[in-house]
Amino acid sequence: MKPHSTPVRQGTVPDSQDKPVADKILKLKTLVHLFLTLVILSTCTVLYILLCPQLRWLRYRRLEEHKRPLVTVSGALSFEGYSRVPDGKPLVRSQCRQCALVSSSGQMLGSRLGKEIDRMECVLRMNQAPTNGYEEDVGMKSTIRVVSHTSIPLLLRNQSYFFKQSRETIYVVWGPMRMMSREKGGLTYRTLQEVKEMYPSLQIYTLTERMMAYCDEVFQDETGKNRMKSGSFLSTGWFTMILAMELCEQIFVFGMVSDSYCREKNHPRVPYHYFEKGKLDECRMYLAHERAPRGGHRFITEKTVFSHWAKRRNIVFNHTSWAGG
Repeated sequence: MKPHSTPVRQGTVPDSQDKPVADKILKLKTLVHLFLTLVILSTCTVLYILLCPQLRWLRYRRLEEHKRPLVTVSGALSFEGYSRVPDGKPLVRSQCRQCALVSSSGQMLGSRLGKEIDRMECVLRMNQAPTNGYEEDVGMKSTIRVVSHTSIPLLLRNQSYFFKQSRETIYVVWGPMRMMSREKGGLTYRTLQEVKEMYPSLQIYTLTERMMAYCDEVFQDETGKNRMKSGSFLSTGWFTMILAMELCEQIFVFGMVSDSYCREKNHPRVPYHYFEKGKLDECRMYLAHERAPRGGHRFITEKTVFSHWAKRRNIVFNHTSWAGG
């Protein structure tokens, strides 16, 4: 008898051929999926490139829409976001044609930009950055000094310099409402009242609660991140730039590095502050804050925003110069 065998049905493939055919089908499906994925990614990239300028323009328009209208008072402008100590009246002054915004960065050391800075109509400085002893690099003139509430004790240590000699300087102080509230008598506000009593001719202003909220709104519009939820603190440089954009027709920024500077190879090491030589490295400080999960000043993120603003506004970055800024 012949051994029993199962006949092969017409239209079927023996088991020995099933696996190669299945592998070919699987490979074909994988290639199709890969092709479709590449098409989708390419399309998204093209759309992003085309829409990116429009998105930036929309952010810029929102920035403009947030601004409060400036009221003219006897030929001067009334800046409603800044409240005078102790009577609460807004800051009133004429607009500046050209402003120097002077960074406290160690980049200023050896710059010899002092004379150029002092030629500007208005000069904005930050916190406790001194001019004495650094005149050749940073100049002498101080029109406005924007100060964090945490830096007020540092100014009080040198009252003769900040409050006696700099009588023409306008001090603009920012901080959380629990510290700055005029109505509730916040700790920092009470300190500023005492300073005003000691030096009656001193001009001191605080940011209003609405202005503080506005600065947060601008940060979220520009970065897509809620400041508080992302654990971010705005820097004094942020508040100074926003004030400068309201006050100045043209802004010249001195000593502020770009957002890419600290990621470049072989960049020069400089101190975080020009007046604190050898204490803290600027880029190490910037990168540590940028990476901090909570409570970090987003210095690099802010500078990315500044570079976008410079494309729409009359902002020029000097020493160091910014590409496209």
